[in-house]
Amino acid sequence: MNDDLTALGARIDRTNALLQRMLAEVAKTPSTHAIFVDAGYLYAAAGRLVAGTEDRRAFDLDAEGLIEALIDRARTIFADSRLLRVYWYDGARRRIHTAEQQSIAELPDVKVRLGNLNANNQQKGVDSLIRSDLESLARHRAISDAALLGGDEDLVSAVEAAQGYGARVHLWGIEAPEGRNQAEPLLWEVDSQRTFDLDFFKPYVSRRTAAYESTAARPTREDVRFVGAQIAAKWLAARGRESLVELLPGHPYLPGSVDQDLLVEAEGLLQYSLRGQADLRRALRDGFWEHLQAQY
Repeated sequence: MNDDLTALGARIDRTNALLQRMLAEVAKTPSTHAIFVDAGYLYAAAGRLVAGTEDRRAFDLDAEGLIEALIDRARTIFADSRLLRVYWYDGARRRIHTAEQQSIAELPDVKVRLGNLNANNQQKGVDSLIRSDLESLARHRAISDAALLGGDEDLVSAVEAAQGYGARVHLWGIEAPEGRNQAEPLLWEVDSQRTFDLDFFKPYVSRRTAAYESTAARPTREDVRFVGAQIAAKWLAARGRESLVELLPGHPYLPGSVDQDLLVEAEGLLQYSLRGQADLRRALRDGFWEHLQAQY
């Protein structure tokens, strides 16, 4: 009898030791988050808030700048977590990328997923794509937190699916000029809610009026890179090395405020709009970072 109890106690001790090792490994594994953007909701709500219209043809959206601002905000909210990627869901005729969607797809850490557009320019199949990705990533423990920028009630099932596998879903919304632009059942289902206001979106949405009427030719990437380095030199002289040390860990991303100031100053120097010019925007940031890193 005593021998049986001794053997049982030994097995329990081995099991406890194994569980402790497993818990220690889990504790060392960094948490991961992803951002899921319903572009249909984003364009409609941000356009209404900033430009007073939901018609995409009436305004420009600086998707690259906005995505970086969202990544920057997520880095603050999920301070002890790493970004998996940004998922960008939109509609397109026959699921063929538009030029704008293609430029977004080329951005680092961004995955574009396309549903269809019907004859009335309504998205079809986007909600099911969001559900599929949310559920799959949660099931495989690829993410611990999901930031969902959307408002459709059809997303409730996607939230439930992800939560069923242990992921937390955080609903991000856009301030509505009046009333609400997110379904109440969706608000009830998520783990947390956050709303971005007019000031957050203002730098990235503008009515389609030419910012620069000059006939200046399109600058080369090297021209823009040089301007980025010039602005970096001015920034460093004004802010000092302490600000540089704070900025470097975020490479290759810039905080939203710094990135927007860089864009506005560069457009003034070049007398050329860089909105929607993904390759030139990257060259600008490359020049900015290269100068700062050379001074560190």
